[in-house]
Amino acid sequence: MDKEIKIRALGEADWPAVRAIYLEGIATGHATFETEAPAWEAWDATHFPAPRLVAVSDGQVIGWAVLGRISSRAVYAGEAEVSLYIAAGKRGLGVGRALLQRLITDSEANGIWTLQANVFPENTASVALHKSCGFREVGRRERIGKMKGVWRDTILLERRSDTAGID
Repeated sequence: MDKEIKIRALGEADWPAVRAIYLEGIATGHATFETEAPAWEAWDATHFPAPRLVAVSDGQVIGWAVLGRISSRAVYAGEAEVSLYIAAGKRGLGVGRALLQRLITDSEANGIWTLQANVFPENTASVALHKSCGFREVGRRERIGKMKGVWRDTILLERRSDTAGID
């Protein structure tokens, strides 16, 4: 990437920029089953408090990565689902890799031992990024959701920590 990017904690003040990038992802039809971005309060309630990261270049948020809860059950406390979004004009420049690598490091520091990602197979860049950062393909979830009347599959990717949660 030609301009320096900084990875820092995502805060509530970043929500307008984060939401705008989320809406760009939703518009592609290959990023999420969601059809609209929720209000901050709803979004905040469904994600771990840390790590929450944004990538910033020239003072602008150009990407974000957070972890969502898999389950409220205690046995799954160290498992999380990755959400990673990059601004439309900044994709393919290494922003996603920088965010995902930092998210992995920070998640382990926060006791997360398993990361998972559910990616539409059409989103080949995201599948490749996750695999290049140590995720393995666990399987394909066929007809897992219906979007605009069309059944969609997802690729389930998983990364297990060698250190986090191990006593």
